[in-house]
Amino acid sequence: MSINDFVTLGIESSCDETGVGLYHSQQGLVAHQLFSQVEIHAEYGGVVPELASRDHIQRTIPLIKAVLADANLGLQNINGIAYTAGPGLAGALLVGSAVAKSLAWSLKIPSLAVHHMEGHLLAPLLEDKKPEFPFVALLVSGGHTMLVDVEAIGKYKILGESLDDAVGEAFDKTAKILGLGYPGGPALAKLAQQGDEGAFKFPRPMVDRPGLDFSFSGLKTFARNTFAKYPKQKADIAKAFEVAATQTLMIKCRRALEQTGHSRLVVAGGVSSNLSLRKELDKMGEKTGSSVFYPRQEFCTDNGAMIALAGHLRLTKGQVSVDSDISIKPRWSIEELEAI
Repeated sequence: MSINDFVTLGIESSCDETGVGLYHSQQGLVAHQLFSQVEIHAEYGGVVPELASRDHIQRTIPLIKAVLADANLGLQNINGIAYTAGPGLAGALLVGSAVAKSLAWSLKIPSLAVHHMEGHLLAPLLEDKKPEFPFVALLVSGGHTMLVDVEAIGKYKILGESLDDAVGEAFDKTAKILGLGYPGGPALAKLAQQGDEGAFKFPRPMVDRPGLDFSFSGLKTFARNTFAKYPKQKADIAKAFEVAATQTLMIKCRRALEQTGHSRLVVAGGVSSNLSLRKELDKMGEKTGSSVFYPRQEFCTDNGAMIALAGHLRLTKGQVSVDSDISIKPRWSIEELEAI
């Protein structure tokens, strides 16, 4: 089998979305499918780990079959399997790991544990407009907000990260304060479109001090206190919060580009789909002469395509998970990854 014909199956099950993708050395992404558990968790106002794990068990195998059918391929055509091993919910990760390991063992093909955040970081490589290395990456996914200096695949240095709430968590919690339901981030962004940007001015946390760390807990509290005083101005509060959060991210991104000397910025993760954030970063890019890269909307949230790609890049360089046990890493620093 030529490396040019290598097909990687990717499985994502880190939280509340089951994703499966197939990546081919020559054809690129040939198929992918996703099942979101939003409706399952909506009545609880957030992700219930046990329910998430149970649903992954039900969805993973049918999704693999569906993706293979979409690509007109069979199990015999798969040459390697990549799966999300962390970070994430332990029970959810175990489902993907168990399926991937068992399937790889039965097919006598290699498997590889993939870092969830590396999947997001590399997702823009699925696009026609691909970033070249090196670049700065802003990763804004779930409980993570971090800036990373990316020299090459696996060669990562964290420049700054959130000291408390990640920006996605702050969006969700502020949406809950405003009574917007679950998932909160998209609901808040939608409501913000109706708001008056000049009605309130929220603080831009930690931009008046050096460094690239983030803190969004205080911004969420500021929104709560404002809502207590002005309960009828939900849209204006949503707008003020969104503007403050996205401008804070923009300021830190600009600072990271200046610090590293890089001229390319990659933005990935669920919050990267926010149109206000993209507008701020695109304006910054025009002013600084920097290029900004995003994954398409469907690849901003958790998905199997990004895991298939990340795993494929490593598997085709000879990296495999040699352990035979079903192992996961719910806590896993991206700086621990090997360079290829």
